[in-house]
Amino acid sequence: MQKLTNKEEEIMHILWKLKKAFVKEVQAEITEDQPHYNTLSTIIRNLEEKGYVSHNAFGNTHQYYPIVSIEDYRKGFMNSAIDNYFNSSYKGMVSFFAKEEKISAAELREILAMIENPKEEK
Repeated sequence: MQKLTNKEEEIMHILWKLKKAFVKEVQAEITEDQPHYNTLSTIIRNLEEKGYVSHNAFGNTHQYYPIVSIEDYRKGFMNSAIDNYFNSSYKGMVSFFAKEEKISAAELREILAMIENPKEEK
């Protein structure tokens, strides 16, 4: 799975939310630094070339839809981040968030319960 730019990732979040959309519909969802229509169209076509998006043609216009689910993207993104920033150590990642006070003891206990009883969570 190829890495996405910040703008490509923003557009993917819009497409995951809308399920399918024309470029104008995607453009309407962008609140900050809205790109020109042609620029946005190019970015979406790049997402298609990278294998994240496909389209249905309606004459000269295209309706785009994601072909990579948010779950699959999240899994790849997190695996890459853990590999690149925590030396493939989930313990290192969790301890980082604990040290930064981004995760509470109660949340850690919940995670531990999920690990100890995986069948109960499904």
